[in-house]
Parts: sequence; C-alpha cells; structure tokens
Amino acid sequence: MRPESNKNLPWVEKYRPSTLDDLVSHEEIIKTINKFIIQDQFPHLLFYGPPGTGKTSTILACARQLYSPKQFTSMVLEMNASDDRGIGVVRGQILTFASTKTIFKSGFKLIILDEADAMTMDAQNALRRIIEKYTENVRFCIICNYLSKIMPALQSRCTRFRFAPLKPEQILPRLDYVIEQENLKVTEDGKNALLTLANGDMRKVLNVLQSTWLAFKNVTENNVYTCVGHPLKKDIENIVAWSLNENFRTTYNNIKKLQVVKGLALNDILTEVHKYVQRIEFPQEVMLNLLNELAEIEMRLSSGASENIQLTAFVSAFQEVKEIGPPRDS
Repeated sequence: MRPESNKNLPWVEKYRPSTLDDLVSHEEIIKTINKFIIQDQFPHLLFYGPPGTGKTSTILACARQLYSPKQFTSMVLEMNASDDRGIGVVRGQILTFASTKTIFKSGFKLIILDEADAMTMDAQNALRRIIEKYTENVRFCIICNYLSKIMPALQSRCTRFRFAPLKPEQILPRLDYVIEQENLKVTEDGKNALLTLANGDMRKVLNVLQSTWLAFKNVTENNVYTCVGHPLKKDIENIVAWSLNENFRTTYNNIKKLQVVKGLALNDILTEVHKYVQRIEFPQEVMLNLLNELAEIEMRLSSGASENIQLTAFVSAFQEVKEIGPPRDS
C-alpha cells in the first residue's frame, strides 16, 4: 500500500496491496504461494473466482517479491486477454517474450494473462503449446472469472486456486484503513451499505466509496445508494406497498416514475424486493408462486428482454398474489 504516492490515482490502485502480507484474505493460498517462492518450485498458476477478490493483486504482489523494481519490466509481461484475445497475440507478443532469455537475471520470466476466459479456443490451444515448449524459461499465471471457459488441457497444466468472495469482516479493516488515510466522513450505515452493495468485491467497495465521497463529501447509506442508482429501503417499501394495495395501472405508473426520477434499474429493484418479501408472512403457496415469478423475470432480463415488458410482468405477479390471498398478520 502506498497512500502517500500519486494522490490523483483511483483508490483501487492507490491502495492495491504491494506485498503478499498486505492481502486481506485467502490465507491458505498466500501460504502455499509463499512456499512455492521459498522452495524455488514455482508452477504455472490458474486463479479463478468473482471480480474484486484479489486475483490480480495476488500475482502482482508475488511478482514484486520475485523481482526487483529494475528487473520487473524485463521479467514480467502483464496482458489483459479480453483486449488481446486472438491467436495472433499469442503467436506474436506472448511467444516472443516467452522464447527470449534475459541477461539480467537467471531463472524464469512471468506472464500474467488477466481475463483469460475471453480468449478464443484457437488462442488457448496456441498458448498450451507455448506452455509446453518454454516451461524452462517462463511461468504463466492465467486469471479468469469462469473456470469453465478455460479448456481442460490448459487447466491440467496449472495449479488451480479459487478466490472466493470476500467476507464483510475481511473487507472492513481495509475499508477502515482507507477511510482513515483519506480522512473521510463515513457513517456506520454508510459502511454497511458499501459492504452490502459490494457482495464480496473489494474493488467495488473502494470505487463506490470514492465516487460517493467525491459526489457528496459525506458517505451515508442514502448517499451511497443514490450515487450508484440503487433503490433505497424506503423505495422498496413503497414499491411493495403499491404492488399489494394499488391497482395495476397505478402501481405500474408509480414504479416507472420512480425509475425515471432516480435512475433505478429493474434488476436492482428485483434483488431488493426479493429480500424484502421474504420477511412478509405470505401463505406458503403464495410465496412460492411469487418467488418463482420474480426468478423468471430476472432470467428474462439477463437474456436481454425489454425492461418495460418485464415491469408489467412484475406488477402482474403481485396482482396474482392479491387474488390468491393476502399476507398473514405478522
């Protein structure tokens, strides 16, 4: 961590861990990688898991431990495979780097391929052959979100590590550290909102924190949700109340107006309504039907269906709830 360095950097980069000891979780993974380095038995690596869980930070910290600052540029090639994902790049830039030896340091070079699940199958095949041929000279770290998009032949040549979403208690110390370093005004409900929205993604926590601070100079729950266009608790309460008590047209118009005024996405509304309705004492049959309908709407939205049409389906689902039976008194 280098908080005193370039103050104009995004906080994600400003507070990126610079050593393996700075990483906030995945203790077993860090311990294993440290053993690889100490015993000089460094394999090809495959890191997979959701965004913001420390995959790139881990291998960059590892590279800094392996190489001095002067050696770094000549010994490490970092590429984002989602930008350069074709076979031409593999046969060109990657092959050239892998096949040339450096005069400054004995040992292996390191090639980091981020977002490798975007690579074409032809590119992955070409990469497999390079790994086989130049293992003596180079080690690869392949980073992806979805393991299923990496061909089995590549997977089998690497030591795999899964990076799980970070727990709130793992994120909180780093969040508190950034708040202290930047001298921010952050309320407890503001912190909780950041942790809830992040869903285990440290990158998202820091990005939303910085955006909220720049926009409002005060990080509260309402400001955090407003900054990212996420519905407030009061908005969800209103949406559910309209859906259960008003007629179809009034409910649809009210929700549509709220979406336009606050810039809310139906997907975010669905997520929060799903959590909210589970605290309502519906009869079991009613609850099952409603949750099934909400799941169907979310699936159609993820497939690119029209938000307006899916909003009508959302309102209709609650109209059916009213016909089947009202909530029980809690």
